[in-house]
Amino acid sequence: MARIDDMKTKSDDQLSESLGELKREQFNLRFQAATNQLEKPSRVREVRRDIARIKTLQAQRTTAAPVK
Repeated sequence: MARIDDMKTKSDDQLSESLGELKREQFNLRFQAATNQLEKPSRVREVRRDIARIKTLQAQRTTAAPVK
């Protein structure tokens, strides 16, 4: 599970890349769950929460950005 402090140090591009990777992993985990091949069910919850953390951080950065 990624720590929020680690995420805050990443750039916007790095966060977007991490979000894409996590969404891909979430898709694969859903597929594994549907075919009863899921080895670690707790990983589904971790990935979902990491995605939420990244989206929250991105939203905070957009609202904190100076409006021109």
